[in-house]
Amino acid sequence: MTEEQSISVLQRLKDNEALLRKFYAVEKKILSILSFKDLFDVLLAEIKEQFNIPFVWLSFIKNSDTLALIDAMSGPDNTIQSDINVIEKSIFFALIGNQTEPVLANADLKPFYQLLPEGKSFLIKSMAIAPITMDGETIGSLNQADASEARFQPDMDTFLLEQLAAKVSLCLSNVTAHEKLEFLAYHDPLTGLLNRRVMETVLKRESGRARRYEMPLSVVFMDLDYFKAVNDTYGHEVGDQLLVHLARNLEEKSRETDIVARFAGDEFVVILPETAGEQAHALMDRVKRHLEETPLVYGDTSIPVSTSFGIASMDDVGPEDDAAAVLLKKADERLYVIKEARKTNATR
Repeated sequence: MTEEQSISVLQRLKDNEALLRKFYAVEKKILSILSFKDLFDVLLAEIKEQFNIPFVWLSFIKNSDTLALIDAMSGPDNTIQSDINVIEKSIFFALIGNQTEPVLANADLKPFYQLLPEGKSFLIKSMAIAPITMDGETIGSLNQADASEARFQPDMDTFLLEQLAAKVSLCLSNVTAHEKLEFLAYHDPLTGLLNRRVMETVLKRESGRARRYEMPLSVVFMDLDYFKAVNDTYGHEVGDQLLVHLARNLEEKSRETDIVARFAGDEFVVILPETAGEQAHALMDRVKRHLEETPLVYGDTSIPVSTSFGIASMDDVGPEDDAAAVLLKKADERLYVIKEARKTNATR
């Protein structure tokens, strides 16, 4: 081996060692993370910094379980999703095929623009798309791009990119498992709404605030009419779908300040801060009409959504009462009265 060849080999070894240190720095930062927000913030920032990559983002296949959990955990500000692209499964696999190795491209990039996050545009002349997997299934990709055509050339060795994608997949599995536990601690597993325990905590906080500042507050107890008949006729799976349908529509028609929770079975509670009883009735009448106009479509069958509700407000609470307990009790009692009246009318 000539002296020049020896120097070349030593330089490659040094370069590889430097690259490995950078990968290790990224790995060390991400493997202890337990939240999506921290993972995405740290992961993308570290890759940009360590490798001097100007554009780094993630793509997730639409309707994947991971994406659904990210949506649920991202909150109203959606900051988690600013560096995420959601893509149809058929489009994703048309771009990268069924391979698990990274795809490198520096020509004819227009089809790959479908991987860009919505509302973002980059000056891109080369890309590296590394599939990420969970439980053996491809759920998306870690994407890197540069304004230089030479950065990601199709004939480059992709071993280190594969290793990075594998570490991201492992970390994503860990974060997903942790976030699921966190989510289920606060939310109803079927509908994704707040669960009863959390709702009661929130109601105590809101009723205390309403009493302290002499502000209005209303609580709604709502349930589905004829829910047993739906279960008996179509089965419990359809009954579950009806509950989810109701939950989604309740959230859609609620204001940002409202709190929607599943109480038990087909019973739901809506907490309406800074809302007097009359306003609450007007709001819930609109919600009830919307639900009646939005049936659950199951196959060729349209299943109507009929609901009843009872409302209590701070006017029902005495100065020495446990406000949260009284509001729930009064709202539940008024719902019961309405349901009994309907039964009585039906038998006449």
